[in-house]
Amino acid sequence: MSAQWTEDRLELDGAALPVRVYRTGSSGRPAPLVLHLHGGTFTCGDFDCSAMICRAMAEAGAVVVSLDYPLAPRHPFPAALNVSFAALGLLYRQRAQWAGRGAKLFVAGEEAGANIATALTLMARDQHHPPVAGQILISPMLDPCLASGSIHAAEAGAAGCKWADGWHSYLGSADKGAHPYAAPLGARRLGGVAPALIITSDDCPMRDESLDYVHRLQGCGVPVESHVVADASDWPEDNPNAAGLPPWAQDLRPLFASFLAGRSVAVAETVQA
Repeated sequence: MSAQWTEDRLELDGAALPVRVYRTGSSGRPAPLVLHLHGGTFTCGDFDCSAMICRAMAEAGAVVVSLDYPLAPRHPFPAALNVSFAALGLLYRQRAQWAGRGAKLFVAGEEAGANIATALTLMARDQHHPPVAGQILISPMLDPCLASGSIHAAEAGAAGCKWADGWHSYLGSADKGAHPYAAPLGARRLGGVAPALIITSDDCPMRDESLDYVHRLQGCGVPVESHVVADASDWPEDNPNAAGLPPWAQDLRPLFASFLAGRSVAVAETVQA
C-alpha cells in the first residue's frame, strides 16, 4: 500500500518544530518508529528532498517522522544535533501515540542528515537513553577532511565545493571537526552504538567515507549491513505527490523492511547491488 504523509509538530521546550509524518493505512501496531533527518550539506534541504526515501521506509512498515531541523550557518554545530536529540527523546516517550505501545525507535538520514543520525546513536549510547534499535544511513557525510578517493573523483576537492562550504558553515571553527559528534568517522570509540544499515552508490562522492564507516563499526563489533547500489546519477528529484515510488526507491524498500524487522543486523559484509 502506498504511503501517505501529513504535517504535524513536535512541542519541544515551548517551540513547535515542524515534522512530516509518513505511514501506510495498513501499518501494524506497534510499527518501527523512525526519526528521519534530510540531507542538504547542513545548510539547505527540506522535507521534499527526502520524500521518496521516507515513503520507501513507510512502505517497508515504519512510521517515519521527518524533522525540519535548524540549518547552518545560522545554527552551527551542535544546534541541529541538540534539537534532533530532544526530538528523539520526545518520540521515545510518545512512541505509543505515534506507532503503538512497545514500538522500536530508529534513526535515519541522508548525507548531512545521516551525519546527525550517526551522532544521535553516539549520544544515546553515552547517555544510556533513549534506546535506539538501529540506524539507517544513506551516503553519510562524516569526514570534514574531504580527502577520500570518491570525493576527488567527483572533482569536489577540499575547498570551493558545496560539501566543503557545508562543513565550514556547520562546524564554524576547525577545532569542532575533532568532536566525535560532529565528525563521527574520526570518533575513537564507536562500540555499543545501534546496529546499522548503510547504503551508498558507485558514483556518490560520500561512497568511500560511507564504506570506511562500515569498516570502523565492524571493527568495534557493531552489527552492520551495507550495500553499494548502482549509479544514482539518474535518480530524479523527489516529487512528494507522485503516485508511486520510482524504481530506485522500490529497490531500497526490501532492504529497509528487512532491517526494520531485525532480520539483517548480523550481516557484516558489503553487498554490491
